[in-house]
Order: sequence, then C-alpha cells, then structure tokens
Amino acid sequence: MKPVIGLTTYGRHERKIETRYYDEFFYLPTLYVDAVRRAGGAPLLLPPGGEDWQTWLALVDGLIVTGGGDVNPAAYLGQTDHQAIAGVDLDRDASEIALLRQVTGEQARPVLCICRGMQILNVALGGTLYEHIPDVRDEDIHRAGDGGWALQTVEVAPDSFLAGVMGATSVRTHSGHHQAVKDLGQGLVVVATAADGLPEALELPGHPWLAAVQWHPEMSAASEPSQQRIFDGLVAAAATK
Repeated sequence: MKPVIGLTTYGRHERKIETRYYDEFFYLPTLYVDAVRRAGGAPLLLPPGGEDWQTWLALVDGLIVTGGGDVNPAAYLGQTDHQAIAGVDLDRDASEIALLRQVTGEQARPVLCICRGMQILNVALGGTLYEHIPDVRDEDIHRAGDGGWALQTVEVAPDSFLAGVMGATSVRTHSGHHQAVKDLGQGLVVVATAADGLPEALELPGHPWLAAVQWHPEMSAASEPSQQRIFDGLVAAAATK
C-alpha cells in the first residue's frame, strides 16, 4: 500500500472561479498532486471546515499544508484592516491552525508546509506575520511586477534538516507571496533566508520530519531534483509510519 499523503485545499472563499453551475469550490493546483505521485504517495485532498481535521489524522500517513490566500491578521493580533490583505478564508485558518497544533505536538507524521503553509504554521505556534512585505522592505523581491511568480536564489543552512533532504544548500525557487514571517512561533528556527533577510524556511528541532518553505517547490519539482526530493523525503518518511 502506498502511504497516504493529505494535502490541504483552498477554502471555499479564497478564490473566485467563474462557472455557470457553482459558486464555491474546494480545490488544489495539480502540481502538488503530481509531485506526491512521483514520490510514490497516494494524495488525499483535505477541504477545510468543521472539525474534520480530527478525522484526517486517522487517514493520513503524512501531511502537506499548501499555499493559498492570506492568513487573517486577527489570528496573530495583526492589522486586520490592511488594504493589501486578500483571499482570507476563516474556515481554512481555523482548520489548519488546529491541525498543525495537533501534528506538531504528536510528532507522529511527517509534515511539509508550503508558502501560506509556512505562515500558518508560524501563527499556529504563536508567531506573527508581516501583513505586507512592501511595508517593511524597499524592494519586493518575492513577487513579479505583475503579482506573479518571482524566481530567486535561496541559501539554506548547510547543517539543516532541509539541506539534507534536498541535497543542496543553494536553490532557485518560485515565490509569489506578499506576507512574511515576522516573530517566530514557539520552537521554530530559521534555516534559510532570502536576499532581503526575510525567512524562507523554518524547522522545528525535535520533530522527526517537519520542513516549512516559503517558496513553491511543486512548481519546479518535475525538472529540479532538489525540489522533488522534498516530496520524496516526506513520502519516504510517511511509508515508515
């Protein structure tokens, strides 16, 4: 049997998808699923809402908390009326915070947090975020001028768990975020930074397999071995659960 890898989905209010038939959707970009399948895992999509996260833990061998819209600043006592905040889904925030608090405490499953996933992990453990990077940096290197992907090189600490998983300490990444980690959550450590000093990867020492990256490894995993190895490592760890 393949290890089952749960992937959190976008919330029903995060993105507007135009169709004549339905108004709301739970969905996930296919590249996440493709990367899990290449690694030998069986992907299971986990839509937010209610207390379903408690049932998910009985079904999954590993967990990926994916990218998406902004974390509601109210979750970290931030500036809730900031004009740049978009794509907030309160159900998703609540589900993922509860889920991450549980899995980081149990330490029974490998966990990968991607982009928004890294931010919500930080918030779940008591940390805070910058609501909008242009408020704190003169140049926003984390998004393209049109708001799309930015390509940037990230340096990862050579002695970090993540560097060992990727087999690399310098990686070319896809980024597309405007929020960033500010104050660290309890127990988290920064193991990679961007050129502007903002955190690009977090780890939780003592957890057997947890990696959080601010970039999107699924975007280049099909062609870049270091990025596919992140998914490979998660699935391999899940297979031993």
